[in-house]
Amino acid sequence: MIDPTGRLAIVAGDAEDIGYAVTRELAAAGMVVAVLDDKADEVTALAEHLRAQGAQVHAFVTDFTSATTLSATAEEVLARFGAPRLLVHNSAVFRMVSVLDLDFADFRAECDSILQSAFVLSKAVWPAMVDARDGSIVYVSSGSATLGFADEAAYVAGKHGQEGLMKVLALEGKEFGIAVNSIGTGAPIDGPLAYTYSDALRAVMVPPAALAPAFAFLAGIDADFATGQRFNAYQVSEAIRVAREGVSA
Repeated sequence: MIDPTGRLAIVAGDAEDIGYAVTRELAAAGMVVAVLDDKADEVTALAEHLRAQGAQVHAFVTDFTSATTLSATAEEVLARFGAPRLLVHNSAVFRMVSVLDLDFADFRAECDSILQSAFVLSKAVWPAMVDARDGSIVYVSSGSATLGFADEAAYVAGKHGQEGLMKVLALEGKEFGIAVNSIGTGAPIDGPLAYTYSDALRAVMVPPAALAPAFAFLAGIDADFATGQRFNAYQVSEAIRVAREGVSA
């Protein structure tokens, strides 16, 4: 395992939900965290709140559907903080709409927020990680990356594409020690998409913080440990929790 203390982590997307929990976990592990989001108020509040607690967290407002804007934001982060140890990609737009009612512009915007943004950010950090022969890229995945769901044509297409991108980059990055993996939640999350859950799923929802330890763990791995894999955030985090409680006991 690689010690990520003092190293840069880039967390892209969902500053209100999983992105917040992951940022807090990484900052607690001693990482410098650059948080990218398209919601200025939310990402600024996140950074200010965690900095008040002594964390090194910095907010960057961007547009995940614009390759030009997102690339410029990534370059700004790299120019300011140097090579990243970790990239967590969690950007997505989610809309439930039938194919009959889904127009091309909305389809493209939703796919761009997921797949194009994953490519742009990975492309931005790739040269620095190759030069350092060091890095971990994590795409936040979901059941939509392997299954189809009605009224989710754009979201499912974007998530399937992201999973394919992960597999390609895992192959290309292995010789440089770069780990590229995806991670599913592994449990229904109490967050903005909870309205899509059945009553049974709502009954077993977990808070985003329950998944965060898995991301701190992946911050310290390289390609020799695991690359091209799908992790389960809840299972990994629970294993970490049990191990910590066992040690403390």
